[in-house]
Amino acid sequence: MIRLYNTLTRKKEILQPVEEGKIGLYACGPTVYDYFHVGNARVFIFFDVLRRHLSYRGYKVTFVQNYTDIDDKMINRAAEMGITVDGLAKKFIRCYKEDAAALHIEPPDYEPRATEYIPQIIALIQKLIEKGHAYELDGDVYYDVESFPDYGKLSHQDLDELALGVRVELDERKRHPMDFVLWKKEKPGEPSWDSPWGKGRPGWHIECSAMSMHFLGETLDIHAGGRDLIFPHHENEIAQSEGTTGREFARYWLHAGYLNIDSQKMSKSLGNVFTVRGLRQKYDPRVLRFFMLSAHYRSPMNFSEELLQQAASALERLNNAVFNLQDCLKKSHDGPPDDEEKALLQFLEESREKFIQSMDDDINTADAIAALFELARSTNSYVNRSHSQSSEVVEKLVQFFQEADSILGFLDTRQPEELEGEIEELIARREEARREKNFALADAIRDQLRERGIILEDTPQGVRWKVVAEEPK
Repeated sequence: MIRLYNTLTRKKEILQPVEEGKIGLYACGPTVYDYFHVGNARVFIFFDVLRRHLSYRGYKVTFVQNYTDIDDKMINRAAEMGITVDGLAKKFIRCYKEDAAALHIEPPDYEPRATEYIPQIIALIQKLIEKGHAYELDGDVYYDVESFPDYGKLSHQDLDELALGVRVELDERKRHPMDFVLWKKEKPGEPSWDSPWGKGRPGWHIECSAMSMHFLGETLDIHAGGRDLIFPHHENEIAQSEGTTGREFARYWLHAGYLNIDSQKMSKSLGNVFTVRGLRQKYDPRVLRFFMLSAHYRSPMNFSEELLQQAASALERLNNAVFNLQDCLKKSHDGPPDDEEKALLQFLEESREKFIQSMDDDINTADAIAALFELARSTNSYVNRSHSQSSEVVEKLVQFFQEADSILGFLDTRQPEELEGEIEELIARREEARREKNFALADAIRDQLRERGIILEDTPQGVRWKVVAEEPK
């Protein structure tokens, strides 16, 4: 039974989709004017894990994540670079996909671009005008927030509270200061499309309402995003969508918490913006994914390179446990489990149950990872015991770690099919040097292998090796 914290009701609720066994999930994707940063990465990784766990628990998930490919940031950046807005969008959509794949983020089922859904956006705006929720002002179209009595229900504030201290678009023609733009009149040099109100382009908020309902219907099961989108973006989506359909727009609203950099808000003025593209040059992307999942998605989180290095060490311990099990499997026997192994199998089942319960409880990845580390400590003792292991037990342990990783997606179980002859020879020479007590040579060979990405581990059962990703520089 999955329970999710709903921002709309401010409490955890049992997941009850519109159609039994199916989930329509919409998440706000990137504005593609630059490489995405670590704050974005936390949100996108959360979307991915949410979708993976829902699928693991048997739901047929349809996941839609959009690209915002037309707004002021896009127009300004394209002008700076001397390229078209469309060219800018194509470049950074490609870059997003590369960086997301490196983070083991699986592609959504649908990845609509706002500019591909202009007809749907225009049709939605027309309905809002017909229903009295929107009005035109000389080619611009605004949403009338006072026409929607529930405005503010997601952010839990009324109109007067929202208007205080909130920067809004300055336009004295508007009926209310909080009225927001649905369609912007064409400006010289900007991309534009024909509409009943003249040439122009859509506002930011309307695109998500149009695209999400196009793919998932009038009521979504889950709408997700970063906490910074609660107001005004998601609040405005509700007003637009429910103002059009008269139906609940989304049953569950999920929002990932803020990410600070060295305990400060991330900003270009402070020079503390870390992009995934830049961090990939120094760290295995799995480390970044592991780091982001080490805290509950709703909790505020602090990022620093020191913390990332600590995460790299922690993940290495977990990867070592999995590697040791895989190596142990090569030497295990076919006999039945002994009493110690039966106890370990019982602990495995308890760990699996704890893992699933943690993930079912509002996608609590922090507790789920803790369950993996507890099991890893037991398996490390097991693989190093003096007598051999049952292949049945080892296989079940390996299968569970693989099962957990199908959701979390950060374990590295890569290893080559066989050692190259040259590496085999180096390992044999090192063993000979150790027998002859030539430890200087043995250490030199170990270092040489390490430079090639081969890590050796000396155990009571002999030498184990593995291939590792490049270490942080």
